[in-house]
Parts: sequence; C-alpha cells; structure tokens
Amino acid sequence: MNQRNNENTDNGAPKNSVRLPFGLDRMSRRDFLKLAGITGIGTAGLLIPNIVCVPTVAAGGTTNPFPENAKGMVIAEPTRCTGCRRCELACSEYNDGKASPTISRIKVARNLNFGPEGAQPGLWRGEGQFGNFRIVQDTCRQCAHPVPCQLACPNGAIEVNPPVNARVVNASKCTGCKLCQAACPWGMTSFDTALNKATKCTLCDGNPECVKACPAGALQYVPWQNKSRDIPARWVVPAYLSTPADVASQCGACHK
Repeated sequence: MNQRNNENTDNGAPKNSVRLPFGLDRMSRRDFLKLAGITGIGTAGLLIPNIVCVPTVAAGGTTNPFPENAKGMVIAEPTRCTGCRRCELACSEYNDGKASPTISRIKVARNLNFGPEGAQPGLWRGEGQFGNFRIVQDTCRQCAHPVPCQLACPNGAIEVNPPVNARVVNASKCTGCKLCQAACPWGMTSFDTALNKATKCTLCDGNPECVKACPAGALQYVPWQNKSRDIPARWVVPAYLSTPADVASQCGACHK
C-alpha cells in the first residue's frame, strides 16, 4: 500500500502519466498511445500546432515584398503536348546535372493521366490520357508582387535574379522547411530530397531549356504576363501563410 502511494504525485496522478493538454494529463502512456493509434494523429500531430509560426525573415535575410516583374515567362499549349516529358528531363539535366523529372520546374507527369484536378467522377470527360487526351503542362507564373513563395520563406532564400528577374531559390539560404511549396497556390516549387533544398523555375536566364527541348512546339518563352488570375489554383494556401497585412494593404495600388 505504501509503495503504491509513493508512486503517486501530490495531486494523485501516477508518476508515469503523460502531462498533456485538453484534459489528458491523467492518461497513462499506454492509454495515450492506444488513443493515438486509433485516431491516427500520433504524438507528432498534437505537437504540430505548437511549432507552426508565421514566417519572418531571419537575421541576415532580406525580402523585398515588391520586386520588379519578371521579363519573361514560359507558357504552354496543352493541345500540342504529346506527354513525352522531354521538357522535364531537359529542365533537371540543365539545372541539376541529373535526369530527375520529379524535381523539374515544369510539371507534366502529375497531369498526365487525369489532368490538374485528378481522378474525378466522369473522368472520361476530363483531361489527361484517361479523359480527352489533353495534357496540361504546369509552368511557374513568375508572380508579380506579392510573390507567395518569396514572402513565405523565413530565410529570404527566394530572390529576384537579373537579367530576367526570375524568382529563384538561393540554395545557400534554403533550409528545406518547404514553406514555399505550401505557399504556392499552383504547387510550382519543387523539392530535391537528396539535397534537402527547394528549387523553382529560373527561366534559364531567358533561354529556357524546356522550350528548346519540346518536339511539338507546345512551349513558348514570351514577355511576362500576369497569369495568376487566369489559371485556377491547385490547392488552398494555409491561412498561416497568407500575405502579411502590411503588404496586402499596399497591393491595391497595382491590383485594382
């Protein structure tokens, strides 16, 4: 009896209980793990809200929320695309020195079978090889300000590089947090798992390799246009990555 009493804390809870919020502070480790397994959230799931923070530029980083517009952009013509994916190979070989379509800055594979919206009821009426055979190539919009991926980066790693003012990732500053990926409504930021670095379209200094590699002439390099409103977003950007209020309040001067 004395031994059992010694195993209790002053408030009566067992010493081996896990201190948790939400009224779970009296739950034993065994019961907690059972609950975590049933709900599928796990201990990491409970901790996520505590580590998510509003992005701020780290010391030494610089972010200009109103960069100059890009000089050019790559646009695609889906009706001419054959799905050969040579553009993806050309992109990764030129920028990364390896044939790795998964980190290509132009995205074809993800739309190949079912189109940008994925498998849907009545998929034969949709896009892709299992639908109407129209293959959509996704390219970076080189967004005008505010640039979502740039503002989301906590290290100021996304910079505007001359001569074409492409929005590119400075690998020396990138920490692999992937916030830029989540911030892009069209999912155009790639991630190299081998290097643990994000990467995105550099426009190849005005002479895009993907355009040159396309045998069907389905890609063109043209003067920059604001396409951000013409092409539907691929997903909803998390609220914690929304445009900062001090930036959004000044956007009306250009976006009327």
